[in-house]
Amino acid sequence: MSDMTSDMASDTASDTTLPARSAAASAHPAPALSPSSPPSGPTRLSRRAVVGAALAGAAALTAIGPARAATAAAPRPPAHPPVPPTPLPPLDVTALRTAISDLAHPEATGAQLRVTGSAGSWYGTAGVADRASGRPVRAHDTFRIGSITKVFVATVILQLAAEHRLVLDAPVQRYLPGLLPSAFPSLSTTQLLNHTSGLPDESGAGVPDLSTPEAIARHRYDRWTPEQLVAQVASGPMKFAPGSKQEYRGINYVLLALLIERLTSRRYGEVITSRILRPLGLRQTSVPGKDVRIHGPHVHGYLRMTDGSLLDITDYDQTAAWGEGEMISTTGDLDRFLTALFSGTLLPRPFLERMCTLPAGVSMIDGSPARYGAGLQTVTMNGITFWGKTGERYGYGSFMVATRDQQRRAVFSFNPTHRDATQVQMTLRVAAALTKG
Repeated sequence: MSDMTSDMASDTASDTTLPARSAAASAHPAPALSPSSPPSGPTRLSRRAVVGAALAGAAALTAIGPARAATAAAPRPPAHPPVPPTPLPPLDVTALRTAISDLAHPEATGAQLRVTGSAGSWYGTAGVADRASGRPVRAHDTFRIGSITKVFVATVILQLAAEHRLVLDAPVQRYLPGLLPSAFPSLSTTQLLNHTSGLPDESGAGVPDLSTPEAIARHRYDRWTPEQLVAQVASGPMKFAPGSKQEYRGINYVLLALLIERLTSRRYGEVITSRILRPLGLRQTSVPGKDVRIHGPHVHGYLRMTDGSLLDITDYDQTAAWGEGEMISTTGDLDRFLTALFSGTLLPRPFLERMCTLPAGVSMIDGSPARYGAGLQTVTMNGITFWGKTGERYGYGSFMVATRDQQRRAVFSFNPTHRDATQVQMTLRVAAALTKG
């Protein structure tokens, strides 16, 4: 591990203070900046749980205090008063710089953090984007955003519901007939959105064993269809009655992406592009489909092998993630997306509230408090509640979060090198710096 140790010892964090933008001003997209969970199988399932646990780990240490739905099956949330302002401490630039500069816990090759909002702005980087050239991380570098993809999918689903093209609490089998076994109970689109579906664990002869970095490397170019991904959950028993518990599952969003395609007769990536990416000018955000590469300036992802060497894992077929985690973006584009979403540019207020409303009377499958709305997850740190989403692919970890009033938004990306590395340690450190009083 000496090669990585020496690289990390020479890395220095760079930072830039960004001009503050008010939430109101940010509602209008600025010009675009210039230049998805791991593959299927038992390891894929456990890693998806880890992705969801990143912000959940912080939530387990603090009280969660968002709104809960009045009834689980309400066709539309009630009217909500304006979001009250969030009391925030001043932005502690030293704490932020320190948080991202530690690339040893967990081991990572690079990191970048963009903080914006009316309460202060800052951008900083640490480490390198490419170990071969030694090039540092830059603001316009793209990276794999993993499960942050789910927020784009959820936004389109809620847009279609607002247009009366589907009923969120109707059985999803009505729109996707024959896809799930007839023996399965009815599942609503809402239950897919907020991870209360209870679908079985993945199983079957086609599920690869990804328990070693060498196995991950062997299967990195495996190609999957969404129907094959759904088939992995078609043979086991339901884990719980739909709507009774909450468990973070990527397959829920594979089904939602299929639902988008059924309702629009277009590829779900094309729908995301036409409804979100193009209107907001998110020119560095893409849905790669079968393209295994990241084009243009980007951050490389690496995987620590059993012999201690580092493998560049940047090129990777993302069809195993598809609608749950395949997208590519930048911190700037994600900040612009988050601003538009929270400002009501993309969704009518009642449907935005669904994203930030926890299901009533429901706990996580392990008994901890529910933490997922219809597309977003929540965490409260040092008394400050954020809504957003984490994301992870091999070699990549990220999150985007904001207070409801957008006084503070943050988009973070880093590049962990170990197969079993989680975001929890780094996420907690950055979240603590964001809320340090």
